Amino acid sequence: MNMTFKRKLPIPAQIKREFELPEQYAEIKKKRDAEIKNIFKGEDNRLVLIIGPCSADREDAVLEYVMRLRKVQDKVSDKILIIPRLYTNKPRTTGDGYKGMLHQPDPNSTPDMLGGIISIRKLHIDTILNTEFTCADEMLYPENYRYLDDLLSYVAIGARSVENQKHRLTSSGIAVPVGMKNPTSGDYSVMLNAIHAAQSPHTFIYRGWEVESYGNELAHAILRGYVNKSGHSFPNYHFEDLTYLSEIYSQSHLKNQGVIIDTNHANSGKQYLEQIRICKEVLHSCRHSDTIKNLVKGFMIESYLIDGCQAVGGSTFGQSITDPCLGWEKTERLIYDLAELI
Repeated sequence: MNMTFKRKLPIPAQIKREFELPEQYAEIKKKRDAEIKNIFKGEDNRLVLIIGPCSADREDAVLEYVMRLRKVQDKVSDKILIIPRLYTNKPRTTGDGYKGMLHQPDPNSTPDMLGGIISIRKLHIDTILNTEFTCADEMLYPENYRYLDDLLSYVAIGARSVENQKHRLTSSGIAVPVGMKNPTSGDYSVMLNAIHAAQSPHTFIYRGWEVESYGNELAHAILRGYVNKSGHSFPNYHFEDLTYLSEIYSQSHLKNQGVIIDTNHANSGKQYLEQIRICKEVLHSCRHSDTIKNLVKGFMIESYLIDGCQAVGGSTFGQSITDPCLGWEKTERLIYDLAELI
């Protein structure tokens, strides 16, 4: 093969023994998981906010951010349940660029996958210990989910992964909500096929084992906009888009028929300030349609300490080194505004 096998990585069980979540915090995660599941089941009418940096690039800045979120959560807990978005591995369209903490625990150094595995587990544990927040991450590599499966309360499958068989089958064996994004082409049928696969039981190969999954009834849609053949972005969060999703959902007979609106990416045309308006427009649609209100479970928002983004190696603490994000002041104001509008 045209590659070098550098070293054998520790199995997840070994990493979990070395970096263990204390038992009392495992109970906190269990409680959080139940609350989040009830929202997706329609038994709790709060909105979920999956909110945080485009990529979690350094632990100190991320912890500062989530500790601020913790204070806001306590003030809006009757209307909103916050799930910090700590994305530690990033898909890259061309394969170039920063691939997240999993690859580079130090963005300015060379890739170190063992150091990355340890860093992302430590980040998620430290977040729970400091804030009692259990978080969301993107499942870029299905085999690596086992390094974090006892820590995460939400998993996202990206637009470039949603057609992949391994992502779909692994999602069917996950015990927390899994959001399936529409592909970059915007084809809803691809997303619904992924949800169907994730909600169904399967037998398949996972980490060298023959495994049997039981199906994840909490698998659901994430609308993130789409790109046409000329590379132009188009949104899919409008009233008509949500009505159409509800119609095809009802024809599909899927067990869970919720949706999360990704307010950035093609929905905003990567104009990150548009996320504020998009959230409010979707809530306006919810007020005018009970069908849409029952469909929409929450939002996915890209937010960090400082507005915008910077190049890898930049010196601004808490500013994204991938896609631009809302800064903290705008984020805090948005959360309070959403709580008032719900």
